[in-house]
Amino acid sequence: MENTPPCPACQSPYGYELDGKLICPECSFVWTLENSNDEEAEGLVVKDANGTELSDGDSVTIIKDLPVKGAPKPIKAGTKVKSIRLVEGDHNIDCKIDGFGSMALKSEFVKKA
Repeated sequence: MENTPPCPACQSPYGYELDGKLICPECSFVWTLENSNDEEAEGLVVKDANGTELSDGDSVTIIKDLPVKGAPKPIKAGTKVKSIRLVEGDHNIDCKIDGFGSMALKSEFVKKA
């Protein structure tokens, strides 16, 4: 492709086409020509129990007591969780909870703090 647009992430002019997608060799960003003109590519959209959109690094609060396998006590409602990370799958929030360690949570049991 002769007129490859610059990378939307780092503005590198060295992008190349592979399998119908454009790839930046400098920052590894992948985009298509359809969304190359958009300011932000559509990504993972995760909403909390109230319908508020969550993003990486947000703080959330647990809204229901959650039992944990192998733990003597559940995670109590009202527990605040800082610096969440959004992932694909059924349990779409990865985080660390004080006293429990690394956990995967469903977004339906949290609200944005």
